[in-house]
Amino acid sequence: MPRYTYVALDARGQEASGVIEANTQNDAVGQLRQAGYFPKTIAEEGKGKAAKVQKAAVTKSAASKPISLNLPFLERKTVKGKTLMIFTRQLATLIDAGLPLLRGLTVLAKQEPDPVLRKVIVNLAEAVQGGGTFSESLAGHPKIFNKLYVNMVKAGELGGVLELVLLRLAEFQEKAQKIKNKVVSAMFYPAIVLVIAIAIMAFLLVFIVPKFQAIFDDMLGGKPLPALTQFVIAVSNGVKNNILLIIVGIVILVILYSILKKTPKGAAFIDTMTMKMPLFGDLTRKSSISRFSRTLGTLVTSGVPILQALNITRETAGNVVIANAIMKVHDSVKEGESIVQPLEASGVFPPMVISMIDVGEETGQLPEMLLKVAEVYDDEVDNAVAGLTSLLEPIMIVFLAVVVGTIVIALFMPLISIISGMQQQT
Repeated sequence: MPRYTYVALDARGQEASGVIEANTQNDAVGQLRQAGYFPKTIAEEGKGKAAKVQKAAVTKSAASKPISLNLPFLERKTVKGKTLMIFTRQLATLIDAGLPLLRGLTVLAKQEPDPVLRKVIVNLAEAVQGGGTFSESLAGHPKIFNKLYVNMVKAGELGGVLELVLLRLAEFQEKAQKIKNKVVSAMFYPAIVLVIAIAIMAFLLVFIVPKFQAIFDDMLGGKPLPALTQFVIAVSNGVKNNILLIIVGIVILVILYSILKKTPKGAAFIDTMTMKMPLFGDLTRKSSISRFSRTLGTLVTSGVPILQALNITRETAGNVVIANAIMKVHDSVKEGESIVQPLEASGVFPPMVISMIDVGEETGQLPEMLLKVAEVYDDEVDNAVAGLTSLLEPIMIVFLAVVVGTIVIALFMPLISIISGMQQQT
């Protein structure tokens, strides 16, 4: 019976080699898989020439690669949320299909199109092969895998349900990305219209109005202009003469906003005002509540202890007002009290949310109730985005028409007087 030499991965992802007897190479592969091994290379004993040739070809291919100049400060160090979500779902599917973690990472590294994530996956595989846990390996890349991701994976490892936790993570990322995209799309339309309106107004005030002013001075001979025209000309002169100061002022405001956003009190003030804004405030509040509920519910469902889950939720809340409320909830739970009172005292969470969480806590189904709240508020965000979009379209159109129309009317009013005077003379 032929003998085959093999190199394979065991259930822990460690390499093992040896010799096996089988009728054919396929039989040898089948025997190895039945024994719990995943073959990497297998060849009939004494006929390993093909493997050597292949290895030489790989070495030659690697040597022929062009030299690339990598500048560390220009390298991208993060990946898109969608890319990370796809990686998480694919890894969960591979593990659920029976592949060891190391083998699954190796497979994904070969087919990952994103160079940053591909490099990270290779590093993860090397760390796992070196004996480290998957969660510890993930923690070494904080710019890609946040604390929520790392702690959920850690809980999955401890509970022996890594594939289930990864699927939950993928679903969490997918829904969170969906909500984020809806909020961004709701903000995008008015922002674009506002930028266009400002650009048109600046063009008219800086280039068009001064030319009409020169015409009026020549043809009216010092006669007084209508009040609206005088106002527009005064604004035009102010913008034209102070254009650099206006640009510098805008830059200073942006810098001050960035500095203020980084301070605890400043961030709390900005987030509070954002949640109280007309039109957009309600959307911001609902998306923040949805994020809080889904994050905490997913963490607790995956086996993360409640106090640790609250800390992670606070760090990933994305809103200082919500984060402060979660911190008070953490202190309350730490003292053995209910989580309902701190949430109610924050004034951020509506009575319906408080009631649902209260019922979940009393019935021992808090994680399920939190996820239900997230689903409810996902629908609320959908409705808010649809209502906001339908409301903003006419508002922005009217705003643009008023801005441009005011300038146009102000310029045509003196022209009407000039034309009337010329008709009387003829």
